[in-house]
Amino acid sequence: MEHHPDIPLAERIIFALDVDSAAEAEQWVDRLGPRVHFYKVGLQLFLAGGFPVIDMIRSRGHKVMVDLKFFDIPETVERAVRTLRDKGATFLTVHGNDPIVKAACAARGDMKVLAVTLLTSFDQSDLEDMGLTCGIEEFVLHRARKALRAGCDGLVSSGLEADAIRRELGEGFLIVTPGIRPGANVEDGSDDQKRIATAQQAIASGADYVVVGRPIRNHPDPLALVAAMQEEIARGLTARPGR
Repeated sequence: MEHHPDIPLAERIIFALDVDSAAEAEQWVDRLGPRVHFYKVGLQLFLAGGFPVIDMIRSRGHKVMVDLKFFDIPETVERAVRTLRDKGATFLTVHGNDPIVKAACAARGDMKVLAVTLLTSFDQSDLEDMGLTCGIEEFVLHRARKALRAGCDGLVSSGLEADAIRRELGEGFLIVTPGIRPGANVEDGSDDQKRIATAQQAIASGADYVVVGRPIRNHPDPLALVAAMQEEIARGLTARPGR
């Protein structure tokens, strides 16, 4: 059965506005707006443009994922999320233990809280550097299980672990997948993402949304690439088990 079939194709790609200024962000939203209706505002852009950037995206009828990965003492996280609550964001991200996650969920209002399982720039050697002896899939499932029990609406997870998450933890929550690369470039190793997948692979494995930045930003025809990736997503949806 298809996961969250009501999500429009124009919202399945969340374009990462990882740019230096509000003006550049606005240019990208206007350029991609005919085909992309969901945008991610992360640390770089939020520090450059603040809440007015969210207002700009929302004023054009699009949705916003605020990716600040809240990680602090629970009271601070709760207050920060409460400050964000009335700004019109659809998703926010949190990266912490149960008290941090619960604090974010307590203040979320109409926003959906997504817990980061493991950054896609991490691989097995990074886990070992942190003194962890488990494998990546085991670690991600452990983090995912705890986050969902703490009240999260969904997870931020690599496409490589999405299938295991769905298999072990089922439905009823969202999976947003970064580290997405176009089909032809999935193994080019040209950037800092280590656990990557194509949009088709991620969606077929159970992801609901994919976050894409550099591949679209660096492409000579960004709208054409978006269209191609949306075709990948459509194929991924039809490839899901049980359809």
